Amino acid sequence: MTGGIGGEIAAWVSENCFTHLDAPVMRVASLDTAIPFAPTLENNFLPKGRLKNKIEELLKY
Repeated sequence: MTGGIGGEIAAWVSENCFTHLDAPVMRVASLDTAIPFAPTLENNFLPKGRLKNKIEELLKY
């Protein structure tokens, strides 16, 4: 999430459209580490589980 365009978009939406939002702006991204080459490490690096959790959290809002 560090240094990405998504953070800038999320900030702009939060600042300029806050009264129109039904739920908070949430972001999910891969870890702030080097991308691993080994498949077993790569599976832990990708945000699949975190993405599912954030979607469920947002749907419950």
